Amino acid sequence: MRPMIRILGVARDLLPAYALIVACGVLTAATGLAVPFIVKAATDEVVAGITGGGGGVPAVLWLAFLLLLVDVANTLITNWGGYLGDVMAIRLRATLSRNYFEKLLRLPQRYFDSELTGTIISRLQRSITETTGFLNMFANNFLPMLLSLVAALAIIAWYSCWLALLLLAVYPLFTWLTALTSKRWQRLEQAKNSEFDIAGGRFAEVVGQIRVVKSFVAEPRELDHFTGHYDTTVALTQEQSRFWHRMDVARRGGLNLIFFAIYAIIFTSTISGAFTLGVMVLLIQLVNMARQPVQGMSFLVDSSQRAITGCRDYFLVMDEPVESAAVGADAPRPTQPRTPLGEPIVDFEDARFGYGEGPDVLRGVSFDVRRGERVAFVGESGVGKTTLASLLLGLYPLTGGRLRVDGRDVADIPLPELRANVGVVFQDPSLFSGTIRENIAYGRPDASEDEIVDAARRAHAHGFVIALPGGYDAEIGERGVKLSGGQKQRIAVARALLKDAPILVLDEATSSLDSKAERLVQEGLEELMADRTTLIIAHRLSTISSVDRIVTLRDGEIDEIGTPAELADSGGIYTELLALQGSATKAGRKRLQRYEILG
Repeated sequence: MRPMIRILGVARDLLPAYALIVACGVLTAATGLAVPFIVKAATDEVVAGITGGGGGVPAVLWLAFLLLLVDVANTLITNWGGYLGDVMAIRLRATLSRNYFEKLLRLPQRYFDSELTGTIISRLQRSITETTGFLNMFANNFLPMLLSLVAALAIIAWYSCWLALLLLAVYPLFTWLTALTSKRWQRLEQAKNSEFDIAGGRFAEVVGQIRVVKSFVAEPRELDHFTGHYDTTVALTQEQSRFWHRMDVARRGGLNLIFFAIYAIIFTSTISGAFTLGVMVLLIQLVNMARQPVQGMSFLVDSSQRAITGCRDYFLVMDEPVESAAVGADAPRPTQPRTPLGEPIVDFEDARFGYGEGPDVLRGVSFDVRRGERVAFVGESGVGKTTLASLLLGLYPLTGGRLRVDGRDVADIPLPELRANVGVVFQDPSLFSGTIRENIAYGRPDASEDEIVDAARRAHAHGFVIALPGGYDAEIGERGVKLSGGQKQRIAVARALLKDAPILVLDEATSSLDSKAERLVQEGLEELMADRTTLIIAHRLSTISSVDRIVTLRDGEIDEIGTPAELADSGGIYTELLALQGSATKAGRKRLQRYEILG
């Protein structure tokens, strides 16, 4: 139950509401307990009336009216408690969901490298739904029953301690048999949840890349893959349910024997004159009230185990170590560099890095980029070019060595401040659903209309934007699906222009575009690179030739550093690329592709 207690601790602000629900539960139990006493009194009055005594019809009618009042009060209190429970459940869901999302935003990039998006979403929905549903059910339904049970046992003990002792024996027996069930049940439940999460992750991945699935006619394979996980959950559920219900037969069989003894005692005691007919009716109703929680305990235990499993999955994420970036405060604005022009603003010194437990992808990397300089990075696929950009953004910590930005070690720079001063244009523009205006202003939500339009003009995007239905308010769909590749990339350039960061990273920004789209985007990039320090992950030889310096990488290490003119005759990677540029052979073209270079 510790995870459930942690959940309540997370939502401390909801405790007053939960206290009100508990109060409603107490009143519900009190009004429910009044009914057997009124029925007892009515029974005695009827018996007395039949034998010629008692208050007759008026007394019975008053008792019937009192029963009406108690029932109406019970109805009102129950529904008021239900309303409070529903509101508390959705508020708890909102709190847990917000905390989960905030936690995800603070987790380091390496967490997302090993988790499917759909798995993360499935885990959130399942764990929070099961937890909030259980707490709502417990507060609205089972808590009043438990309170009624305690009171009913006390009243039964007043009339017969033996009956109370027999009833008390029910609960340890049930708890013991349930404990025998719980461990295996939860193991099977966790296995099912794992299958659900994997299936949900694949589902989201396929929907997000449905064009690829269709183009490879992979629908049957994906359906089989998805169905296979659910077939596994069916098999696990069959095993889990068989085991649960076998144990439930043992539990209920034991309870049936105990309740047989209880009813036998009540009936024989009434015949012998120990109880009046009214007391017998009272005790039967109280025993039934005490029996309801037992009958509902199977469902309660089932729901509580699902909730506990969900809580554990929830806190597996919540207990993950976070990166130092704060969430909740406004993003800082870019600041003017303190480094003078011509001095190093980005400085890698003997830097080493590897992903997870894998080998280092960068080893002993040392170079600097001076303020206002344009530096291109060239090397075969997988040598660590994009990793350099990720390190500069603080997405991963160095394994060894140092990285200084604007004269400060990145370990000493708050991540929001570091990232505010680095603008990035990726090969994938990574736009969001919503309007063009919202996407351009993503880094500066407070930007004025004039600033947004100016950024679009400078990115050579304004022309196509105003031609769209809705202009800047045009909805672009998920990941900008309603725009062409060149249009999406120009929006990404406008977004970077509006951010106005002093350091710029261009990661294969035009390599996937056709010649016309590339020319338009390149014009926007030239505007973006003006007066900025720019790191270019090389994609076109024409771009490489116009930079100030080139850094070539081979097997995760620096191979050469120099100007295009210096490296043209050095005999290294850049010399080889220039030689291959005019190659008409298949081998030459294949060699260029290994460097991700287009002639």
